[in-house]
Amino acid sequence: MPVVQIVDKSNQAVGEVTLSSEVFEREVRAEILHQVVRSQLAAKRRGTVGVKTRSLIRGGGRKPWRQKGTGRARAGTVRSPIWTGGAIVHGPQARDYDIKVNKKVKRLALKMAMSSRLAEDNLVVVDSVTPEEVKTKSFRKIQEQLDLKKCLIVTAEKDNTLELSARNIPGVTVMTWDNLNTFDVLNHDQLVLEAKAVEKIEEKLG
Repeated sequence: MPVVQIVDKSNQAVGEVTLSSEVFEREVRAEILHQVVRSQLAAKRRGTVGVKTRSLIRGGGRKPWRQKGTGRARAGTVRSPIWTGGAIVHGPQARDYDIKVNKKVKRLALKMAMSSRLAEDNLVVVDSVTPEEVKTKSFRKIQEQLDLKKCLIVTAEKDNTLELSARNIPGVTVMTWDNLNTFDVLNHDQLVLEAKAVEKIEEKLG
């Protein structure tokens, strides 16, 4: 089982934690990560767009003029796609973009994503990174001391002070442990876990 130091805001070791091999030492398989990330991104798409076909447009039941003798092109309805106010041909329709992935596969992908960050030495366990007050400057100082750049910070409980202090910093995302997901782990170069959050993550995924 891997042993990782717990550091404080000034990057000084204040203890250590033994991580579960079941969660943080999984073999990384790119095809599983790709499948789950693709599913997550697809779920964010809104399939609510839609245009009206001839069957959906009101009116157009009467032939606008007789078939022959007027010198004009024949026309059967004023709702034809070539008329103003007419239907749209082959336009986008409402659809569901969801890609179904089994729960076990999702859990496995999250374990793999966190294992990859540990293997790359990009996983940091902290006792807390919450500044004393809601101030971006205060969090910036903590960020510099911990040498964090594009990072995902995972907390044990919702932390408004931390979220408000870090929200204007590009590349920094704060979330609670129960919202942790594969895409966000892979989309950030560093994974920062609160020590208390580690226990909850291992309890859920172990």
